[in-house]
Amino acid sequence: MLKQKIKNRQSGILLYGMTPPRVKNSKEELKMIASKHIDRIKNLDIDGLILYDIQDESDRTKEERPFPFIETLDPCVYAKNFLDSALNFPVIIYRAVGKYDKKGFTKWLEDRVGREFYTVFVGAASKKTNVAIGLKEAYRLKKEIGGDITLGGIMIPERHIIKKDEHLRVFSKIENGCEYFVSQAVYNVDAAKEFLRDYSLYAKENDKTMAPIIFTLTPCGSTKTLDFMKWLGIHIPVQLEDKLKNSQDILEESVKTSIDTFRELYSYGKQRGIPIGCNVESVSIRRVEIEASVVLLKEVKKIIDGETE
Repeated sequence: MLKQKIKNRQSGILLYGMTPPRVKNSKEELKMIASKHIDRIKNLDIDGLILYDIQDESDRTKEERPFPFIETLDPCVYAKNFLDSALNFPVIIYRAVGKYDKKGFTKWLEDRVGREFYTVFVGAASKKTNVAIGLKEAYRLKKEIGGDITLGGIMIPERHIIKKDEHLRVFSKIENGCEYFVSQAVYNVDAAKEFLRDYSLYAKENDKTMAPIIFTLTPCGSTKTLDFMKWLGIHIPVQLEDKLKNSQDILEESVKTSIDTFRELYSYGKQRGIPIGCNVESVSIRRVEIEASVVLLKEVKKIIDGETE
């Protein structure tokens, strides 16, 4: 069970991440999309499914967004009305807390008390973003209302390169009730390893217990997708970016890169006693990229099971 793996701080948690359909779809269209999603994921050997709560991040940067922002269905609504009855594993709901006011967020927590419910709180994309409540308030409300909800947090390796304090942010979130962490998509393995090193050293020096770190991997099927990933703040080293853009098949090369990345991080975490997991996300509507995400997930599973070195 996912909850036991989180509570026991086990390595090898394996998740699959998806974006809910566009909110403008009709009910019949939503049913059709859900059917395709269920066919894709129902037989995957995973511990849980992540559904993202998408927010517009345009105020985070002055650069033009490569793809237009399109509002998606609330992940809770999509899970409850279209997916839950067909899946035999739990759904983890991302909650961009700044999108909701205190009253609405409180009611949302109250409605989930007493259930086996998993969520990841996500803060605002930028300090410039106007929010009704922030992460601190969301954590406080969760402690008061939703004590039995299994709470996760976000970890961003890129931020550690610049500020050198991502491990401190993680331990602060642990004190606020987070029991596991899901990273932003990883293409800079050195940044992720630097975080893991400081995370484990701080834990050892301060007698802290480390929560599972679940690294996100994302197949990239085009140069435009690559540019969008960079726009989102995902750091792609110059040499790797050049390699991907000049490869004969950027999608195949990105999957190979992601497999190598997870193999290295999983081994590095094992050496330092850090519970490492993986979230393979599929946020594209292109069939080839969706299929690539399933291939990537199966290869990651082999690494976790010790079938490949």
